[in-house]
Amino acid sequence: MAELRFSALREVFNRDHVEPAKSAKAVSEYFGENVFDLPKMEHFLSKEAYKAVKRAINEGKSLTRQDADLVATGLKAWAIGKGATHFTHWFHPLTDGTAEKHDGFVEFGDRGGMVEKFSGEFLVQSEPDASSFPSGGIRNTFEARGYTAWDVSSPVFIVGTTLCIPTIFVSYTGEALDYKAPLLKALTELDRAAVEVCQYFDKDVNKVIATLGSEQEYFLIDEALYYARPDLMLAERTLMGHQSSKDQQLSDHYFGSIPERVMSFMEDFEIEAHKLGIPVKTRHNEVAPNQFECAPIHEEVNLAVDHNQLLMDIMKRVARKHKFRVLFHEKPFAGINGSGKHNNWSMATNTGVNLLSPGKNPKSNLQFLTFLVNVVKAVYDNNAVLRASIMTQTNSYRLGGHEAPPAIISIFLGTYLSQMLDNIARKVTDTKMTPAQKTELKLGIGKIPEILLDNTDRNRTSPFAFTGNRFEFRAVGSSANCSQAMIVLNAAVADQLTEFKKDVDAIIKKGLNKDEAIFQVLKKYILESEKVLFEGDGYSAEWHKEANKRGLSNIESVPESVSQYLTDQGKKVLIGSGIFSEKELVSRCEVEYEKFTKKTQIESRVLGDLAINHIVPTAITYMTSLIENVKGLRAIFNDTEFERLSGQRKEVIITISDHISNIKKKVNEMVEARKKANKLEDAYQMAIAYEKDVKPYLDEIRYHIDKLELIVDNEIWPLPKYRELLFTR
Repeated sequence: MAELRFSALREVFNRDHVEPAKSAKAVSEYFGENVFDLPKMEHFLSKEAYKAVKRAINEGKSLTRQDADLVATGLKAWAIGKGATHFTHWFHPLTDGTAEKHDGFVEFGDRGGMVEKFSGEFLVQSEPDASSFPSGGIRNTFEARGYTAWDVSSPVFIVGTTLCIPTIFVSYTGEALDYKAPLLKALTELDRAAVEVCQYFDKDVNKVIATLGSEQEYFLIDEALYYARPDLMLAERTLMGHQSSKDQQLSDHYFGSIPERVMSFMEDFEIEAHKLGIPVKTRHNEVAPNQFECAPIHEEVNLAVDHNQLLMDIMKRVARKHKFRVLFHEKPFAGINGSGKHNNWSMATNTGVNLLSPGKNPKSNLQFLTFLVNVVKAVYDNNAVLRASIMTQTNSYRLGGHEAPPAIISIFLGTYLSQMLDNIARKVTDTKMTPAQKTELKLGIGKIPEILLDNTDRNRTSPFAFTGNRFEFRAVGSSANCSQAMIVLNAAVADQLTEFKKDVDAIIKKGLNKDEAIFQVLKKYILESEKVLFEGDGYSAEWHKEANKRGLSNIESVPESVSQYLTDQGKKVLIGSGIFSEKELVSRCEVEYEKFTKKTQIESRVLGDLAINHIVPTAITYMTSLIENVKGLRAIFNDTEFERLSGQRKEVIITISDHISNIKKKVNEMVEARKKANKLEDAYQMAIAYEKDVKPYLDEIRYHIDKLELIVDNEIWPLPKYRELLFTR
């Protein structure tokens, strides 16, 4: 292992520079060239087929089989013209990655030989093997049938020589086995509920879409060093490693000059992303060494999620060409910043209005406040369910430390907006407003556009922060499929807007005018949900105490957090709205319990193997050399000199021996705890056992290994150290 380590370092230092496949064209000239978007549809499809697709996209109408055949004919012509030889239904199973099965366009012709064939039947639906995908008990392993169905709202695209058709994925009996199907339902619910509320302010609004821009943080590690770290390869994070003397203390990496080799990688993957219509716009160094970020322009949520999943895949493929490995794990290195996927979320109308952006007059700002307050209320009421949507085994290592927000879900609005909400809550009476109250409120509301830009600073410790015209859901993990969080957030806001409409209409029926009814309901909501508003430091111990007093939960246990999906509130929002059936929601929890258990089990096995087969033998080798050294001193020096010279060596020998004994003892105990947990049949109870009885050993064993790293001869230490992993370009 030591030789592997040093050969890896030599390979890094001798690494030839890899030139990117740069494009001489402007981005606008090739953006979306591998996407079958509306302009290409208009060119390759008949008028009837083009109108049918547009209707399906804009109105959610289904394509007839005849229309599907016409679309397939034009799509095949475009794809083959681009060099495609295969097609696949591309979907998002519950593995956090994507899935695809490639089929060739070829079929036997009537006169023998092969012909290219692609019909509407192949376009609209497929039947991949569903037996091995996570289902949470919805199906048995021996039942293999599952269906994929084309999501017309997400454009078809080409990767390499394969035509990729975005689809939903359901079981033989119709239950969702993916993230996309429930996400589309949640977005439909939000559209319906938001349009109804918008009708109070603008009768021309007939469509509301949720928008999303996902900032993607990641680490880059040299390929040779990656292969020399089995924990990175198998567990996707370093299970051991003493903190480097220098890491991010000076913040000198943050927004610094991008290293040349990294820049080549970035330029390369951005070109590939732009060809696929992914609007990547921003790139920069992040805080931790070897950590970076890219961010896109905001898009409709469903498309943004597809693009983020596709982007991660592109980054992985391109990184290999540059002899890098991309790490999307939320906490691959202890003691420094982890990586998140900051979800910038808002809502926009068909009239071009961002519902979370202050307007230019009191009327439009009343609409803004209406949606702002309803989002606050939705987050307060669904606090635990929102946490469940972002709480995973990998993200649990990140939350609450080194710029990652805590597991307490709170909202940052900024001083001005918080004060305005407080004024509304305490100045609006429960009866008819006086002319003076109306004037004062409308004057205050009218000031929003003038003042707000200077009063919405960002709070990096807040998991859900308002940033001027959107909310930034910062707690989402960097490896996650954004759908998980977006399903819950959009469903929660839809549910809340539905309640708001009922409450306002009930007051209007009592004789109050619309504005007074809206103000009264907003006052009620502000008072009910103001406990979730917090402007301070989310890391502070004082906030944790204060949050507890306010009744905000802080569930740090992953399985306990996931179980909150099945509370009355979780069922109301996710089942009552028709986004999930009860069977589907229960199965989602089962899948998350199993993921947590299996990932913790993998970490346990990898750490045990490395500790016993690599670290302990290395430590024994070094300890033996010290013992031999002490023996040599005994042969040369008299008793007085020997005691003086050998004292410190003996102490080191004893220290090493103690660490070795503790490692072996704790590894054995961890194995026994794992065996005991594995006997449990209930997925939740097994996950709890792994969290409480197995997971703690990971840190305990690591402590002794990291101490040995500081003692054992560097020349024989078997694994690349943090100073090598984080500071090699």
